[in-house]
Amino acid sequence: MRYLPLLMTGLAGLATLPSVSATRLIKSTSLQTCIENSDFSASLFNVIFTPDNRTISIDVVAVSSLEGNVTAKLTIDAYGLTIVTATINPCDLGMDQLCPMKPGQFDLQTDTTLDIAVINSIPGIFYTVPDLDGTARVVIYNSSGSQLACVDARLSNGKTVNSTIVKWVTAVIAGLALVVSAVASGLGHSSTAAHVAANGLSLFGYFQNIAIIGMCSMTLPPLTFAWAQDFEWTMGIIKVTFMQSIFNWYIQATGGTPSTLFQNLSSVSIYVQKRSLEYLAKRSPGLVARSNNNSDLTTISTTYTLHGIRRVAYLAGIEITNLFITGFTFFIFFTFIISFILVMLKLIFEGLSRMNWIAPNRFGEFRQRWLTIIKGTIYRMILIAFPQMTILSLWELTERDSPAAIVLAVVMLLMVNGLLAWAAFKVIRLAKRSVAVYKNPAYILYSDSAALTRWGFVYVQFRATAYYFIVPVLLYTFIKACFIAFGQSAGTMQGIVLMVIEFFYLLLISIVKPYMDRRTNIFNITIQSVNFLNAILFFFFTGVTKVPGIVIGVMGVVFFVLNAAFALVLIIMIIISCLFALLSKNPDTRYQPMRDDRASFIKSTAQLPGVMELEALGATARGNANSKY
Repeated sequence: MRYLPLLMTGLAGLATLPSVSATRLIKSTSLQTCIENSDFSASLFNVIFTPDNRTISIDVVAVSSLEGNVTAKLTIDAYGLTIVTATINPCDLGMDQLCPMKPGQFDLQTDTTLDIAVINSIPGIFYTVPDLDGTARVVIYNSSGSQLACVDARLSNGKTVNSTIVKWVTAVIAGLALVVSAVASGLGHSSTAAHVAANGLSLFGYFQNIAIIGMCSMTLPPLTFAWAQDFEWTMGIIKVTFMQSIFNWYIQATGGTPSTLFQNLSSVSIYVQKRSLEYLAKRSPGLVARSNNNSDLTTISTTYTLHGIRRVAYLAGIEITNLFITGFTFFIFFTFIISFILVMLKLIFEGLSRMNWIAPNRFGEFRQRWLTIIKGTIYRMILIAFPQMTILSLWELTERDSPAAIVLAVVMLLMVNGLLAWAAFKVIRLAKRSVAVYKNPAYILYSDSAALTRWGFVYVQFRATAYYFIVPVLLYTFIKACFIAFGQSAGTMQGIVLMVIEFFYLLLISIVKPYMDRRTNIFNITIQSVNFLNAILFFFFTGVTKVPGIVIGVMGVVFFVLNAAFALVLIIMIIISCLFALLSKNPDTRYQPMRDDRASFIKSTAQLPGVMELEALGATARGNANSKY
């Protein structure tokens, strides 16, 4: 019980968060049997308890083989603690359909008033803390005391940290950093642009990491997966209603069978797997009728348990069979939109120049190299979406929603990995050539504006001598993606491997310190330290350590508080950097000159237009006329 003060302090803090409803209530929308061969199961289960009027409203469709008079023992647990224990006699509550019990299917709709003593035994904080980690277990006994059935129900108070506001704020801030870096670059503040872009990408990568660990299949506290759900937009998991209808049609038209989970909520019980309930030894065979299994929704007595990536899809309001197509579509959509904006800017600048509204050399580099800039931008989008498309594509190979979806997954997997591997190869080759000729990898990497525009996304965030570090980054991401996608049936393995991967990556960047300067290294090492702490918490969530339930409850609260506070700090830092970049006359003075002297190579090239021609003459004099340099 030594953890109880810490837990209650954390819950008190959570209870101060804005609520979506002022009405106090506890509800449950799913029921799951907790013993084999239970004589009672429900396909529809909706129960709402409002303490202000002491009323509990019940709407149940169930199948029972129970007969005669029964009694039920009710136990309510929250965060590993037993809050309420009571013995209930259906006859005393006026439930005529349950007094006595009769075999067969029955529909129960009733409102019952509970005893004031039961209501007073429930702590008031449990009506306000978001994502309540609570369960109610009902064990049914016959008149002789023999156990006949056992069911578990997840409890909720209608409050959650899975907020649309959080999604929009984080998305806007991450996008703002990239836009400001582009503006700073256009104004000639190369150091500011590099720092803001690097920090913005690191922030986006941190958000992605939270979304990725939320896809792990181990049982999680509700507060944990609700917070992770706030960042699933970074993986392209965004619900647009009309698009979901199109995706359903596409899956069906290409030989698959779309899932119908959300169309059958009135006749099935959906259970989002959570930490406080025992995971059934026999998993549900599947969710719906689909092309790769034989399960269906033709009966009303099935309860579906969701975990991992399926849990993410359900909480996002997306059918399971549409998840891969959703992520793929948004990747293509955003890439197209950004490319279209760049083309329109090219046309606008050309038109303004012809009308003499701007100087002929205004935005000259962009107007001359616009096609190279678009190619470089597409590569940047591919790098940002690398975790997203790798995980979803690999996972699709296990789901097999339709033949066309499988083909898309294979093509995207090969294309994304192939293009990034090619970019890494090109940069390494350029850097080695620069070292061989100029004894400095930064010279060619930063003096050749075409190479910098097209391949700069691979190396500008690193110091020049760590140009190769994109390779460890890609390997780290790919290995983690494989375990997330292929380990959906092995949550314990995911938790162990994830902790090991995050530890070694933290060790690597702490030793190598690959980023452009000390400030950026500290920024990224701190983010990776938090990622490692998250992995440790998820390791405990696997249940391997067999710690008490109250400890897991504390860890769930710690995960949320740690990441919410850390995300707030990062967002404030990014906003301050953006304001300095936009409002300061010379924002580059905030940053110390980088030791690789990249700025001088960039400026020397801009100031001496003939430098590359001189390099070509030098190459000819050395007898290497075919070399670009």
